[in-house]
Amino acid sequence: MVEKNKYGQYMTPELITDFMVGLIEHDKSSSCLEPACGEGAFCAKLNEYGYKNITAYEIDKSLINKKFNVINKSFVSSEIKDKFDVIIGNPPYIRWKNIEEKLKSELSGSYLWNNYCNSLCDYSSIFILKSVDLLKENGELIFITPDYWFSTTHAQKMRNYLLDNGYIKEIYHFNETPIFDKVKISFVIFKYIKNKKIKPDIQITKYFSKSKLTKDDLCDIIAKKSENAQYFSIPQFEKNSKWILADVETMNNIKKYEKACKNDTFEDFLEIGNGMVSGFDKAFQLPEKIVLNENEKKNYIKVIKAKNLKQYSFAEVTNYIFVKNNIDEKTFKKDFNDFYKCLLPYKEDLLKRYNYEKDLKFWQWAFLRNYNLFKRKEQRIFCPCKERITNKNRFRFAVVPSQYYPTQDVTALLKKENTQEDIRYIAALLNSKYVFDWLCNNGTRKGDIIEFSYKPVASIPYRKIDFSDKKEKALHDKIVQLADRYSEKEDISDLDKIDNVIKELLKI
Repeated sequence: MVEKNKYGQYMTPELITDFMVGLIEHDKSSSCLEPACGEGAFCAKLNEYGYKNITAYEIDKSLINKKFNVINKSFVSSEIKDKFDVIIGNPPYIRWKNIEEKLKSELSGSYLWNNYCNSLCDYSSIFILKSVDLLKENGELIFITPDYWFSTTHAQKMRNYLLDNGYIKEIYHFNETPIFDKVKISFVIFKYIKNKKIKPDIQITKYFSKSKLTKDDLCDIIAKKSENAQYFSIPQFEKNSKWILADVETMNNIKKYEKACKNDTFEDFLEIGNGMVSGFDKAFQLPEKIVLNENEKKNYIKVIKAKNLKQYSFAEVTNYIFVKNNIDEKTFKKDFNDFYKCLLPYKEDLLKRYNYEKDLKFWQWAFLRNYNLFKRKEQRIFCPCKERITNKNRFRFAVVPSQYYPTQDVTALLKKENTQEDIRYIAALLNSKYVFDWLCNNGTRKGDIIEFSYKPVASIPYRKIDFSDKKEKALHDKIVQLADRYSEKEDISDLDKIDNVIKELLKI
């Protein structure tokens, strides 16, 4: 069982330590460092492979295995004068808000932390930075870490530091494969070489199985014969950029798409809002066969849930109780008697909702987020606020009439006043393979789940139409026509036809 304590420790399975030690290319006489050795899993495996010159640090005395010569000090604050041929391990990861004050105090005295990190960085960042600093020329750093720091803005300085001092040689990306028990995040094993002079291509292995890893799986990965893996090489990462694990063809298409959009983004053309929060959806959903009085007919809304969204269109609509009036319970019961009967069985739970520091009545919605945007009398686009992309190659952006509202599982997009393009053209861009590839590699991603909150949607490149250009206008209108036809017939071939017209517009 994997245990975590205040030091952010997740004990590494032997299967992984064996795989990682097997990646070392230095000979057996090389000096090795394990900066957070825990119970000694890497020390044991290094010994097993014949490495004897091993230095190890562990801050938590209760974990130290006396079989190994472990220094019971913090790696972060220790003054280490030696340099190493190999540094290997599983650095502790703790979000800043969860780091204990003693550890924060150590970080405040670290030159590397102060110059290359900030309060959004994870505790593992300092282990990566200091390990690079302690490598000899041509030394190897082999770590297993979460993958988020490859793409986050706050890790950019750290990524630049690595590129300034060496290169990434290999990356094994395990996506949603369970590596540590009860830990549902994506991990990478990366091999870094400290050498400023050479910049070879990076060897990438992307592994997609959700089953628990076996020794045979890892043997197949090394032999490059796993049916669950994709193998390719890419040029070294560039400074001031995200580290994107996509093949060259995909990256080239992404760059062409970005170039065609001329630095315009969806933020410039659309209002983007996450759906309203009821706090207890089940309670507010109206039964299908209910007869409403005149007050109730004016105080419900039509909602489209994320599960009912499709490309360009939608399936079911759900009616929700929606009383905004500032009234007391007696008046609510009198004027909205059927609503009252529907909500009464849930009253206790409704009163326990998070109230956003308001005097929240049990019949009121918890948070009317973006309501003024949603009540505008115009078409809008709905998409799930999160979308699993396993076995998919497109997202679900639906064109929705003005009378429909989103709840918290849906993000809505409405045109800004200056936007001339048809809403169906905008949906076509969002449903295209070009935006799919862009978001899969540049969006906010956790494993196989893409998030559609304001920031990731706002940052998508937008291809504005020059309506004075007859050809561009004709392509825009053709896309709208095909989008309409797909909405009516749902002929899959029309999706490819839309992509082909977009491709012509983008000049890819």
